[in-house]
Amino acid sequence: MKRVIACLLAFCMIISLCACGKKKRQIIKLTLSTEDSEAILAAAGITLPDVADVAAAGTTITYYSWEDRFHNYSEDEVINTGYFTFTEKYGCEVEWIECSYGDRFDGLAKLVLSSNAPDFYPGYAESFPNYYLKGVFQSVDDYVDYTDPLWSGVKDYADTFFSLGDKHYMIVTDTTFNNVVAYNRRVMDEWGFDDPATLYYNDEWTWEVFYNMCLDFSDPDEDRYALDGYGTDQAFLCSSGVMPVSLDADSSKFVSNIDDPRFERATTYLYNLSKNQCSFPMWSRNGVRNGRDGGGIKEGLCLFWLRGSWAFTGPVAEISQVWGDITQNELMFAPLPRDENGDGNYYIDCVPSGYSLVSGAPNPEGVALMAACERFKIIDPTVISIDRKQLKEIYLWTDEMLEMWDACYALANSGHVVIDYEGGLGDKLSNSLGPLKSFATNNNPSTYAQIKEKHSERVNTYIEDLNAQIADFIS
Repeated sequence: MKRVIACLLAFCMIISLCACGKKKRQIIKLTLSTEDSEAILAAAGITLPDVADVAAAGTTITYYSWEDRFHNYSEDEVINTGYFTFTEKYGCEVEWIECSYGDRFDGLAKLVLSSNAPDFYPGYAESFPNYYLKGVFQSVDDYVDYTDPLWSGVKDYADTFFSLGDKHYMIVTDTTFNNVVAYNRRVMDEWGFDDPATLYYNDEWTWEVFYNMCLDFSDPDEDRYALDGYGTDQAFLCSSGVMPVSLDADSSKFVSNIDDPRFERATTYLYNLSKNQCSFPMWSRNGVRNGRDGGGIKEGLCLFWLRGSWAFTGPVAEISQVWGDITQNELMFAPLPRDENGDGNYYIDCVPSGYSLVSGAPNPEGVALMAACERFKIIDPTVISIDRKQLKEIYLWTDEMLEMWDACYALANSGHVVIDYEGGLGDKLSNSLGPLKSFATNNNPSTYAQIKEKHSERVNTYIEDLNAQIADFIS
């Protein structure tokens, strides 16, 4: 989702939002001209519909979520520019229906069953296909035309990862990346390690190189561990090019990859990292978390923290306190290294930006219009330039960081992406897959062969059950 900093835009007016039973919050509404962008994109055949041709103009859509992606509550807050096109050009509004994160699906299901469905919900892989099969969400094809030039950059992604039969089940507005390898350049230099960013650009950034750095750096007696944080397992499994379960879009069936050599190499790799004490022991003996998630980067007690790039976009003082002095170019990141025994490609953990359309939504046309506005702004060169200006001037990103972000974004929009569906596969299958994916954060890991022997039969049975449900759903 493309956003820009509020201080770069003109302040228009303040209106109030009063949540039931909660303290009144002041919405600060800001504006951004669309004229220049519309002229630029029209030259490429990409347009937004005329107001007179839009039935949803002047209407309100309801957004069910634990967070508000659309409204601003302070002048220096980051805002959603697609939302402002939606309100300024078409006179529409978004009403936020707040829920708790833990109750998000149960609460939504109750609203649908009681015929009080909201219009839309955040688009995450954890919803697919389970909550579509349960009737909580619906297909989007009656409202979003993926053959339109506006959607051309995300059509293949929606076709490949979020389709069943001949229908699409998510409004994908963008594709971006999740975990990257973040590090402190001063610490890397002190240890005499080659810079991972340079290694990546030279196509020398491999699992073996990463592993040797981790072994050289780690010393539990000195409280020094190369890896910390909960993103390590998923990130490295994705970098193999395959997750334990994937969707075959042609057949609309999920397939098991637990016997795939790529996945087995990744799990063995993570096992060896953990076995050689390269990972901070995230859990103490009584099962209580030790309380450190990525700590020690700045102090040289942690070499790599696998994290989303959003973690580098906070106040400069706070970012520098965690990662090292950003004003001295200490913070840098790179994609995950590649498997030197793989196909030679770098793979990245790809995540969608977009929305799920709720079953029984009272205003689905309005949701499609808002999503079109958002997609328009994502590819708008005017907004892209403001985004980069924000990263550089507000968050003090260097040109090298911006170039690396571009490289990771390009990977996320290439054919070398991996989707983790675990949360959307149903509780039984998801729970059975969990042990097959947890190695680096496990203090006493079992070998992959031991874990697979214990869980493979259940995994295969639950995949068959899921595919049977999908076949019934399509028919």
